[in-house]
Amino acid sequence: MGASDLDPGASPLALFGAELRRLREERGVTQEAIADYTHVSKSLVSQIENAKRTPQWDFTEQVEGLLGLQGDLLRLLPLVLRTGPNWFRQWPRIEANAHSLRTWQPLVVPGLLQTRNYARAILRGQPGITDQRVEEIAEGRLSRQMVFERPEPPLYAAVIDEGVLARPIGGAEVMREQLEHLLMLLAHPCITLQVVPMAAVPTIGFLGGFVIAQQLNGPDAVYLDTASDGEMTDRADRVRRVSLRFDAIRSYARPVNETAEAIREKMVMHEKR
Repeated sequence: MGASDLDPGASPLALFGAELRRLREERGVTQEAIADYTHVSKSLVSQIENAKRTPQWDFTEQVEGLLGLQGDLLRLLPLVLRTGPNWFRQWPRIEANAHSLRTWQPLVVPGLLQTRNYARAILRGQPGITDQRVEEIAEGRLSRQMVFERPEPPLYAAVIDEGVLARPIGGAEVMREQLEHLLMLLAHPCITLQVVPMAAVPTIGFLGGFVIAQQLNGPDAVYLDTASDGEMTDRADRVRRVSLRFDAIRSYARPVNETAEAIREKMVMHEKR
């Protein structure tokens, strides 16, 4: 079966292959040209277009540059890469369609704010995970951060426990890089970050992290962290309860203008010795 015979609705991988072929042919670019530009074999390009091989971040980024795209293929990567269990594959679509995202995280930096090395360090803690799987999931997570590069990115409000800044995930160097990244993100006009002091964490915050997405088209939805695979729902009553939980937790947070100070305080803890 050739790429022209692919059903784009058959799978995320088939959709990516069909779109790659369509965009390439629209611009009069051959598979050979893509192979030469990305330093891979023509066979690999053909296999990706035929949904027989999974594209990676670097390849997709280079193809975007060659074809003059604006995230057309990169936006599909979260659907293609094995970012988690089946239910989670719906979430990147919801994120991409959201005009507002609110999240509470008591244990780790939210995924949309993570650096590559921080994400890798978290993923390596999973029992039995391979290095290849770590890279696949990390690339998928970082590709989701493209949502902030849209012409009209969503408003993103993150509230985290102070312990997240102190927890030495990946070691001192990884944490310093992560905290520096958070300081940089504070300048983004659509991102706000607040820290809840450890002494003030309300018990409702112990129930776990979550993300609330208000969509441009479609019902609001929430993703709830659980001990196993997590859960996603758009049931109005559950979305409403989680929204109230977010508001209650946020009321304990330090003001936005004190966030940078809190981050810098914790950076001192991660100084190299």
